Amino acid sequence: MSVMEKSKDMVEIAGMRLEIERRGQGRPLLLLYGEEARELEAPFVDELARDYEVVIPSPPGFGASDRPDWITRPGDIAYLYLDLLEKFRLQDVAVVGFSLGGWIAAEMAVRDDALFSKLVLVDPYGIKVGGPLDRDIQDQWLLPSDKVMALKWFDPARGKRDFASMPEEELTIIARNLESFARFCWEPYMHNPKLKHRLHRIKVPTLLIWGENDGIITPAYGAAYRDLIPGAKMVTIAKAGHMPHLEQPDAFMKDLRGFLR
Repeated sequence: MSVMEKSKDMVEIAGMRLEIERRGQGRPLLLLYGEEARELEAPFVDELARDYEVVIPSPPGFGASDRPDWITRPGDIAYLYLDLLEKFRLQDVAVVGFSLGGWIAAEMAVRDDALFSKLVLVDPYGIKVGGPLDRDIQDQWLLPSDKVMALKWFDPARGKRDFASMPEEELTIIARNLESFARFCWEPYMHNPKLKHRLHRIKVPTLLIWGENDGIITPAYGAAYRDLIPGAKMVTIAKAGHMPHLEQPDAFMKDLRGFLR
């Protein structure tokens, strides 16, 4: 496969079909995109593909992937992705997860990180750090959309999408992605109560990258996440919200490349 060549296939895992995209060549890098799937169109992914074979699975219910009834939580998806690594015979894999994808990556690592080389979590959900009445994670489904945009983005204008100009097929995928996101993460809201008690199992070098201005899950939440993973490091990116890789791609790539090297 040439550096910028892309391939997309349907691969059977555990009796269901997952959509898998592969870009570039080199050492394997598993990229787990976030709930909005904006990473698929981000230039930094093609930049990574100059040095890595970037493997991008679509979770159940996202893209063209099946969504069987027995998949109900991000932890279920973690097992599918571990099976995927074995099916593709990938070893020493750098795993980079964004938002929901970061949560799934953490769920994978606490189960079995033997095939990982390094783990990067970018503003991941997945844990509850405060008490029962503390709002650790802002409610993206109940808050007004303009409020969510202001919490999610340092520059909310960067997050706007022109849905009116999108083809019907693309809109259908966006709607399906968001429906699946809600199904998997609604209750308990955006976390697995058991995950924080398992993060000590992660043995691979781990970096958390956080937007300094993330109002959905703040850097304090990120610091609590980091402290639960042995030896983990954390960096924050200025003038960036929940998606620092989209708002500040140069700073993001500098931190990511420095760690992966």
